[in-house]
Amino acid sequence: MKLGHIGVPVADIARAKAFYDAIADSIGLKQLADHDDFVGYGLDDSYEFYIHTGKVGISGLHVCFDVNSKEAVEEFYKTGLEAGGTDNGAPGIREDYSPTYYAAFVIDPDGNNIEAVFRG
Repeated sequence: MKLGHIGVPVADIARAKAFYDAIADSIGLKQLADHDDFVGYGLDDSYEFYIHTGKVGISGLHVCFDVNSKEAVEEFYKTGLEAGGTDNGAPGIREDYSPTYYAAFVIDPDGNNIEAVFRG
């Protein structure tokens, strides 16, 4: 497992974008996606860090863990729900991310959106 990406909620996307655009080069990132409510930064073709205005759960924080199999995604989802998490997306392919992006999402007891992904 490795950290896949992290999303940070912001109050003003334009202000936050100006800040992160300014520091991106100095921390080795480049802007990969720019939408009205989401700006993603990364190294190659996948973002590791993003800012967003939409809130999921209570906190709006999003953390993704890259895992090594579809079975690991399924186990994460099952055990996350058993441990008190709330469903935020059952295991499956997320075509809008990529044709091989197999992920599941669970809101933890504190309202954070936790994801496991296998990029197959």
